[in-house]
Amino acid sequence: MTRLLSKHSFLRRRPQQTRSRQRVDKILKAAAEVFLEVGYEAATTRLIADRANTAIGSLYQFFPDKLAIFHAIELQHMERVRALRSQLLQPKSAQLPLEQMIDYLWETFTQLYEQPTSRVIFLQYFTSKELFQHIDERFTREFMAGLANLLRWRNSALSLEHCYLLAEVCTQCGNSLLLAGLRSNGTHRQQIFTQAKALLVAYLHPHVADTFLHTKVMKPSECPHCHSQHLSKNGHRHGKQRYLCKNCHRQFPETYSSQGYPEVVKQRCLELHRQGMSFRAIEKTTGVSHNTVILWVRQSDRAGDTLLVN
Repeated sequence: MTRLLSKHSFLRRRPQQTRSRQRVDKILKAAAEVFLEVGYEAATTRLIADRANTAIGSLYQFFPDKLAIFHAIELQHMERVRALRSQLLQPKSAQLPLEQMIDYLWETFTQLYEQPTSRVIFLQYFTSKELFQHIDERFTREFMAGLANLLRWRNSALSLEHCYLLAEVCTQCGNSLLLAGLRSNGTHRQQIFTQAKALLVAYLHPHVADTFLHTKVMKPSECPHCHSQHLSKNGHRHGKQRYLCKNCHRQFPETYSSQGYPEVVKQRCLELHRQGMSFRAIEKTTGVSHNTVILWVRQSDRAGDTLLVN
């Protein structure tokens, strides 16, 4: 059974001081860049040390060979993916419109794979799986299970088996298109990524379209305040059915408005704005209202960021 270890498990000497830890991180970053540029086989510890601007002896103080460095990068990537997965595959993401949900998931993960550490692990996995000590099919299945739960949150009428099948198809297709995109450059990469998102939306639409979100919450089963199941209808307000709890006598609507977009969506909109994209273009790209984006930019500006005029 695979053991989840820290990257220090591959070290000859555990760094104790801040300076030593920074040197190890610098070596790992440099190694990822070298692996990407020349490939794992052609890479040498000398090249890695030179890229890290450190003495070869210092490198060997921490790592016995380049395979140990690779395994440390492997675990670094696993930690990042698991942290990102726990952040993304939550009910709050499932409440987004389908197209926006796919864009949110895809863009967040592709940003991760733009980083050398994660990109080299992803690309290497499809060419030299024998190098890997911890990442295997179980790691992919973990993601599939999380995505299956996300899809079931959108449409509770689907069986878990059906959701897992949908998640498996999305994951395998997504990985293939992500791989093709990462092996391309510039415009062609973005074209592949755009088509990949459109493909996933079209595939999932019959199963977890936005309409399923509404039917899922039309009839609340309990009071959100005291959790009593003794409810009665109590008129409409702003087009929403309201209910009265017979136990605590408090009123509530059939569903509450979304509590806002995930932080990653907000940060992506701000980053697109900083890159010079117009508010209308950001709305078209992310699905977030241009008025919401304007509000975020103004809030960011008040916090000290630069407000760019579109």
